[in-house]
Amino acid sequence: MIAKQSIKFLVVLFTLTTTLTAFANGGDHENQHTKGNQVDSPDEIREYISHHLKDSHDFHFYSDNATGRHFSFPLPVIVWTSEGLRTFMSSEFHHDDAGHVIVEKDGVKLTKIHSKIHELEAGAHQVKFDEYHHAVNAHRVLDFSITKSVFGMLLAGLLMLLGFGALARSYKKGHVPTGIGRFLEPLVIYVRDEIAKPNIGEKKYRKFMGFLLTVFFFIWILNLLGLTPLGFNVTGQIAVTACLAIFTMLIYMFSGSKDFWAHTLWMPGVPYLLRIPLAIIELVGFVLIKPFSLLVRLFANMTAGHFVVMSLIALMITMKEAFGPVTSTGMSLVLALFISVIEILVAFLQAFIFTMLSSLFIGMAVEEHDHH
Repeated sequence: MIAKQSIKFLVVLFTLTTTLTAFANGGDHENQHTKGNQVDSPDEIREYISHHLKDSHDFHFYSDNATGRHFSFPLPVIVWTSEGLRTFMSSEFHHDDAGHVIVEKDGVKLTKIHSKIHELEAGAHQVKFDEYHHAVNAHRVLDFSITKSVFGMLLAGLLMLLGFGALARSYKKGHVPTGIGRFLEPLVIYVRDEIAKPNIGEKKYRKFMGFLLTVFFFIWILNLLGLTPLGFNVTGQIAVTACLAIFTMLIYMFSGSKDFWAHTLWMPGVPYLLRIPLAIIELVGFVLIKPFSLLVRLFANMTAGHFVVMSLIALMITMKEAFGPVTSTGMSLVLALFISVIEILVAFLQAFIFTMLSSLFIGMAVEEHDHH
């Protein structure tokens, strides 16, 4: 039953997260030099790390410095333009003579400016910028593309569906799970006994187990995918963490008991003149401060982890002249490996913290207060 609840939460979660992520797309490789993506200066290193942390419309693996050819895996581009829906693969974007990335699809010219897709005005053949480098003849479109982050969420969702489905089926054969269920059952019990029950209570925790299991495994799997060479940084996208925080906020706001709202809106035991300002403070805390703390904590920690790993790898370039290529490369790899091992722990820790705080906020909302 819990596995089925988690699947339901996962479907809704993916739908909203995909929509929010569509408005935060960015970070493609159209800004890389046409000669390749050779990085050998501090400014280029910072730019490369910045692009790695952002979302992108393709998986960029390698660029040949000699020929300028890029080896990448394109993803579907789905945009809503002034002429309606347009779909194509991201590999159709190409550089024009001015260095702009432009594709023409069914009479609509589209371009990528700072990794965001814009539609050129009728009759325009290239992008024109003002003195602040803002496009004057192009406007943003609704971007619902399958970006790297969306692909990562699809992959994480598929793994969760397969895992929870296998766990549910294994219980039909007996009380002891088999296969992947042996790995998942201790984690499910851990979330139940160490997170849900202590914070929500024995009587009401089961109602929220589906959501808590979903966010725990969803964040954990995405954090682990971020450590792979595929370059995922899903939990480092502010739209994704905001979506997760919004879900938590909606759940504890709509699940709040009468006592919760009575103590929030008209706090007993305090002077009447103070009840209105206290009610405003409490509402701001539940609607803004608590969700903001959830989304910023996950976003900042995962982004910082990626930034540190990439910076340590870049030491082999920045320290090459001072220590030599062999020494700088060895130091870089050892430090990057050390931080990567710590990131494996952080991947689990951040999933635990987000789930624990979500259950704590829910427990505060559903708690029944004693009346004397």
